[in-house]
Amino acid sequence: MSESRRNARFSALARARVNGIHEGEALLRDLSVTGCRLEFTAAVALAEGKRYRITVTPESAAEVDEFELDAESRWSRAGYDSFEIGFAIVFSPKGKSFQRYVDYLAWRALSVPTTSQ
Repeated sequence: MSESRRNARFSALARARVNGIHEGEALLRDLSVTGCRLEFTAAVALAEGKRYRITVTPESAAEVDEFELDAESRWSRAGYDSFEIGFAIVFSPKGKSFQRYVDYLAWRALSVPTTSQ
């Protein structure tokens, strides 16, 4: 999306499951304190503007426990071999794990060496 964001989005490698969607797991592609983007391998039927419970399982390197997010679907986009859905995060019952994961992603983004040409 080409919109301006208030909070930085960080690339993620976590697994995600959306309650009510039985087409398997999704990949959490990016995350911020206000939103996230999930990628599915097949198209899924989610109603735009509806709330969903997302269970996130961070990669083991993050050393963060699984957590849940209540999020509202905002947009969807079909690609050649994937289907993406953007969510606005409404609430996180395990807020500390969620915040620790966002902090980990921010640290990882700053720790990646850049190459100069």
